Amino acid sequence: MSRTCIIKAAQVTAAEISHLAGELEQGAVAVLPTDTVYGLGTGAFCEKSIERIYQLKNRPGGMPLQLLAATVQQARQVAQFSAGAEKLAARFWPGGLTVILPPTSPGKKLARGFAGLGLRVPACAVLGDILGRMAGPLACTSANLHGQPVVTDEEILLDIFNGKVDYILLAGSLSPVASSVIDLTAAPRLLREGTISRTQLEDTLGEPICLN
Repeated sequence: MSRTCIIKAAQVTAAEISHLAGELEQGAVAVLPTDTVYGLGTGAFCEKSIERIYQLKNRPGGMPLQLLAATVQQARQVAQFSAGAEKLAARFWPGGLTVILPPTSPGKKLARGFAGLGLRVPACAVLGDILGRMAGPLACTSANLHGQPVVTDEEILLDIFNGKVDYILLAGSLSPVASSVIDLTAAPRLLREGTISRTQLEDTLGEPICLN
């Protein structure tokens, strides 16, 4: 069992945020608040740490993790943005919209053989501060065991992950509101309607969206 550094988001300092960002880039695994649920993340290019996340979650290895970025510019490192993707990002990021886009050459290994990568710029302020100090995106998945309910409660979170990850950033109980997910690797397809409606997405794109 490893020693977990537990930090309260309400008391986190700028120095701690910079340190945590650097640690994530080097392969630390952390539980972090997002604008939906708690996430389990590490630097997007830290393959050994990503494998560690799969093991912690008992998650099938072929399923790619979502990528969280500080900005559209950071997201462009790993994904190809179409005109439609640019429109959606301009209107809904930061926020609860995950966009699946074709990977760039550096992003291909992150897609794990799939046609696209799921990207989001989260609205959570403390997470945004961490991402803004990272050179690349964060590979992230919900902080729960595979197939189990998402975790929004601090005590349950600690029961599951204390001693198993390097850092836990606590931000109280979160609201489990799912992001909307749209696939733009071909004709626009709505995979999940969450905080952003199909109508809002169609109005922004200027074209109809197929349902999954």
